[in-house]
Amino acid sequence: MADAGATTTVKCLVWDLDNTLWQGTLLEDGEVRLRPGLRETITELDARGILNSVASKNDHDHAWAQLKRLGLAEYFVLPRIGWGPKSESVRRTADELNFALGTIAFIDDQPFERAEVVHALPEVRTYTAEQALELVTRPEFSPATITVDSRRRRSMYQASFRRDAEREEFAGPDEDFLRSLDIRMRIARATPEELSRVEELTLRTSQMNATGVHYSESDLLALIDDPDHEVLVTTVTDRFGPYGAVGVVLLQRSVEAWRIKLLATSCRVVSLGAGSALLRWLTDQAHRAGVHLAADFRATERNRMMEVAYRFAGFSDEVCACQSALGGTEGVSRLHLVPSAQPASDTLRLKAPELAPVRG
Repeated sequence: MADAGATTTVKCLVWDLDNTLWQGTLLEDGEVRLRPGLRETITELDARGILNSVASKNDHDHAWAQLKRLGLAEYFVLPRIGWGPKSESVRRTADELNFALGTIAFIDDQPFERAEVVHALPEVRTYTAEQALELVTRPEFSPATITVDSRRRRSMYQASFRRDAEREEFAGPDEDFLRSLDIRMRIARATPEELSRVEELTLRTSQMNATGVHYSESDLLALIDDPDHEVLVTTVTDRFGPYGAVGVVLLQRSVEAWRIKLLATSCRVVSLGAGSALLRWLTDQAHRAGVHLAADFRATERNRMMEVAYRFAGFSDEVCACQSALGGTEGVSRLHLVPSAQPASDTLRLKAPELAPVRG
């Protein structure tokens, strides 16, 4: 059963169909009726940026035809309708979305099915069919912020699936496929209107978050007004559509060094090289300003990829006197880089500001 004290926001809710989403059993009744109020539940979760998926033991074509008839098929990503264990369906959905199991929820009318999922995937929260209408009132289904990107999250993931399918069929080198996408990346100073999107990134991003530190909207607003800090937001689009806000950098600047207090990028753009392009741009800007770069890093259970990215970009554990004016954060280690000029990416087009040096 669901833990009433859980506070981690659910990113994806996986639905059973028979006697959960709809009334009746499809194989026995032939045609089924949507349970009252659940259309509103699904559309509200979707508007909050919470994805909906399916794990159902049914004939796929028959069940999918019913979802289309009910006008709900478009709301479900990565539906798994077949005869295998539901825990395996839930696990595969989490893996393909690159979501931690603790951000996945499962709803089913059958105690056996819920128990099977909990036994195999104890991090997944489960709910009874009777709880369906109350989900939108629960804190774990109520994100702290709902942004423009939240409301179009499903469409962005569906675009990513089409993109991945085309990538599978592309016969040439990976770099040629990336060039074919017409990737446009924009780095800009965050405005007060964008802060909710930036805060959401610090909350949702775990694998590519260098410290795991959450900055509230008020924290970010104070940093925007601080002349020694830059709050930078990265957006990406390609011919399949926008990815939305995919990266945030909190940069503290002094005369001798710049400190990357936070670097977080969405896992959705790792394969595009967006994170690497962002680090190269920061390195090049620091080189132009004649300063060293320092980067905060705190290891978490999921952000090993972020440390690898820093190391690959040339950051090391070298101790340098340049960091004396930068301060520090308890429990956070510091990496260091003497920057050099960086070439522009040949797989994406970058639009970004010039970061001026701090004058002593």
